[in-house]
Formats: sequence, C-alpha cells, structure tokens
Amino acid sequence: MFAVIETGGKQYRVQAGDVIEVERLAREEGKSVRFERVLLVTGDGVNEVGNPTVAGAVVSASPVAETRGPKIRVFKKKRRKGYRRTAGHRQDLLRLKIDDIQLPSPAARREDER
Repeated sequence: MFAVIETGGKQYRVQAGDVIEVERLAREEGKSVRFERVLLVTGDGVNEVGNPTVAGAVVSASPVAETRGPKIRVFKKKRRKGYRRTAGHRQDLLRLKIDDIQLPSPAARREDER
C-alpha cells in the first residue's frame, strides 16, 4: 500500500518503511509526525483519490535525523555596471521513516460520502 502526501508545498509518494527528507517541520522533540494531508491511497484492494484530500486518512512517521541540504550558490550580475553579488543557501531538512498508513473504517467513509 502506498500514499501520496503533501508537505512543504511538495508531494511525496510513500509506503511503510520508506525514509524521506522533507523541509523541517515545527514539532516537539522525539514526537512522531502525522500527515493528514493525504492526496491518494492505493493498494491492498483500496483505491482512494482525494478531493482534494482523502477524508480521515493519516500517514504517521518517526523522525530519524535533522540534516541540511546541499549548498546552493546564487550569483547576481548586471553587465557593464560592475555589480556582482554572491549568496548561498542551505535548506534545513528533516529525515523521516514512514511507520504506517491509516485509513478510516469503511463505515466512516460511507458516512462522509452522504
């Protein structure tokens, strides 16, 4: 079973056991992370496409490490003016291990459709 989640303006295809890197999230130290913005869930006879999200679906993940992305160099120049500026950026990242993909019970899904 896999799901498509959205966080930090990006979408990630995940399944249980995957390790992904997302933009650093505001969270309490040592707590697991829950993604409630699940766009799609499929597998094990279940095919749920959200409109825009799957109601009641939750993906839980546990933090592995806080890291930083690669250094990006930004160079600005205006020709014939002697203007040059160099800047850099490193994105703060959070490495997560996907623990579980949870769907609401079929009875709860039928009530949401009404």
